[in-house]
Amino acid sequence: MAERDNRRGNRRDRDETPEFADRLVAINRVSKTTKGGKNFGFAALVVVGDQKGRVGFGKGKAKEVPEAIRKGTEAAKRAMIRVPLREGRTLHHDIEGRHGAGKVVMRTAPAGTGIIAGGPMRAVFEMLGVQDVVAKSIGSQNPYNMIRATINGLTKESSPRMVAQRRGKKVADILPKRDEAPAPAPAAAETEEA
Repeated sequence: MAERDNRRGNRRDRDETPEFADRLVAINRVSKTTKGGKNFGFAALVVVGDQKGRVGFGKGKAKEVPEAIRKGTEAAKRAMIRVPLREGRTLHHDIEGRHGAGKVVMRTAPAGTGIIAGGPMRAVFEMLGVQDVVAKSIGSQNPYNMIRATINGLTKESSPRMVAQRRGKKVADILPKRDEAPAPAPAAAETEEA
């Protein structure tokens, strides 16, 4: 009997390992003035991702901080998007994202660059599983608008596979061939010297 309980406990532990990682980006304390005084509440902005190409954000409001975070996490899990990543570490191409006054620019980066992005954008990239990216926020510094602009840009990203499917071609037909690089440049330099 004890052995069966132990197995059941192990299964429960396995199920509770979180499939998604979450990051709290901002907490805002709000108050409502009523006849009896002030009622305080909390709004939490949470980013959730599986660090393998899925990410989402959510907002939760409640009287207590933990409850607001829980609500934000649930909302983020419901609103997840899938983003194609090149080699599982960076973006396929440069992107611009907009939301309201928030504008963000995200650029692909070579291996070893790391995440060069500020505050809320960094949280999105870390939860997405991007390892190399250069990003800049232009305009709004409001974390809600920055995250919405980042997500807006990420939804516009397309992989070579998606482009090939849309155009009815093969991936090899779309990607530039490596052999076609202009190699005869040194030969031209030799003829000028003679």
